[in-house]
Amino acid sequence: MDKNTFTGLFLIMVIMGASIYFMKPSEADIKKEQLTVHQDSIKKGLIKAENAAATAAIKTDTAKKTGVVDSAVLKSPFGAATVGTEQFVTIGNKELSLKLSTKGGRIFSAELKNYKTFDKKPLILFDGNDNKFGITLKAGDKNLNTNDLYFTPSATSLQVAEQDSGSVTMRLSYSPTQYIDYIYTLKGTGFKLGLTIKSTGLDQVVANSSVYNLNWAASLHKQEKDIAQERQYTTVYFKNTDNEVDYLSETKDEQKVIADKKVQWVAFKQHFFSNVLIVKDGIGKSDLAVATDVADTSNVKQMKADLTLTRKADGSVPLEFYFGPNRFNTLKAQGNDLQKLVNLGWGPLKYINQFAVLPLFNFLNKFNWNYGIIILILTIVLKVVLAPLTYKSYLSMAKMRVLKPEMDEIKGKVGEDNPTLLQQEYLKLYKKAGVNPLGGCLPLLIQMPIVIAFFRFFPSLFELRGESFLWMHDLSTYDAVITFAKIPFIGSHISLMCLLMTISTLIYTYFNNQISGATGQMKYIGYITPIIFLATLNSYPSGLNYYYFLANMLTFLQQYIIKFMVDDKKIHAQIQENKKKPDDPKKKKTGFGAKLEEMMRQQQQVQAKKK
Repeated sequence: MDKNTFTGLFLIMVIMGASIYFMKPSEADIKKEQLTVHQDSIKKGLIKAENAAATAAIKTDTAKKTGVVDSAVLKSPFGAATVGTEQFVTIGNKELSLKLSTKGGRIFSAELKNYKTFDKKPLILFDGNDNKFGITLKAGDKNLNTNDLYFTPSATSLQVAEQDSGSVTMRLSYSPTQYIDYIYTLKGTGFKLGLTIKSTGLDQVVANSSVYNLNWAASLHKQEKDIAQERQYTTVYFKNTDNEVDYLSETKDEQKVIADKKVQWVAFKQHFFSNVLIVKDGIGKSDLAVATDVADTSNVKQMKADLTLTRKADGSVPLEFYFGPNRFNTLKAQGNDLQKLVNLGWGPLKYINQFAVLPLFNFLNKFNWNYGIIILILTIVLKVVLAPLTYKSYLSMAKMRVLKPEMDEIKGKVGEDNPTLLQQEYLKLYKKAGVNPLGGCLPLLIQMPIVIAFFRFFPSLFELRGESFLWMHDLSTYDAVITFAKIPFIGSHISLMCLLMTISTLIYTYFNNQISGATGQMKYIGYITPIIFLATLNSYPSGLNYYYFLANMLTFLQQYIIKFMVDDKKIHAQIQENKKKPDDPKKKKTGFGAKLEEMMRQQQQVQAKKK
């Protein structure tokens, strides 16, 4: 190929490429051509019946963009509302910024102005088309949902929405005199939004118009650092007319339930924030569901509630929304037992937290101290209150330690081949010495409910969210000092405070074994529990591990002080004096003494039968 031929071919290729690029049709021309071809194919019968839905979608899309609406669509029930352009109206106050959409007349997004996500972004509870709020209607032979229809905001609504609070009306029109209004009302302060749904002139148009079947769904955004931990405290809560608050499982990936009683409110509850729908006149039927998409790292869970609402004689249903924090006192101020969204534990644990720990925490919180200092003082107060039990436990263990040489002597005489006889001799020794072998355990068992109650208290404490102390940047989540690839049971990090808590527990176990004189298997069982705690509490809030660490440190201090108050020689002398005293037959036996005698009697009877 000579030079001229090559040059010619090159110029031809350049011209062809430029022609293709500059002469290609625009996107609008492509869509117009597609629509023309599609309409022609319908006329020629080339599109089958199963593609009718796609045809309707193209018509609707074209109608939105061109303003030309098919006459058949207009003649259908709420036909004019099936097409439109989504627009937004924003209404807000000092706490909330709510964006209302003309599509569905629903709340498109809810932002809490005074809070941020863990990474300092605006805290938006939900937004987008994954969230639905609509009433199912049957008009003529069609089933519609208002979530898919277009509402019109009133002119006054647009003016008021520019202010910090006010009222916005979204209207879904069937005709100029037949419509459904969503009337939103927001006060200047607070986390509540009023909503009145009112139907006018539709009794002859909509089937069963006295009842609204409301479909509410939301995909809740991640707000905290650890989405796995956040999911553990996220689910659907509801309160029935018997004032009982119940909730769907927090741990199952998917669960559904139909409430068997009339419900007053339904809450899409996250770890630290909630979306609550309150129905003043009650909800007739509730079909609730929660689901988790573990592959979704931006949304915590998907919530759904299908609710049956009965309208009043004037066609209205008054509702209220609560969009706000799960702070116990804030929720309690809203009424309707919303404070029960804060799960403080079950049974006695709930009462310990609600009526003892929480009031003390709220009192200390009034001084505006750092929350690390408040937890320290809270721990000190609890340790002082429980000091008598701690002293009694230490004293009982000291008595058992003093008795150990005599117990070893009995063991040497009786031997280990006859455990029943050995236990009888031990019981006789306890009785003569006036020692309760369970005296060291009972005080600890009494303290256990408080220890377990804190296990639920600190993770549910909103006040710790985002608060820092020392190296812990957020007391409501873990403080990772080392990160690595995910390991079963441990996770992908090591929490420094959890590690310190584990080390202190191991040290406490060592010294406790020295005090109690534990031997054999009992000596080593205590070392297993801290290792389990390390695996269990590694992803729990650093505030909780900080409390357990402080509790261990203060226990060391208490035992050090008590050690100077308890003299083993005096205890031994007192035990010997007790052994010399004759049994008083008139002396009323204690419950423990009576049980010991009964156990001995039964064992003797068993031994006699064997002989």
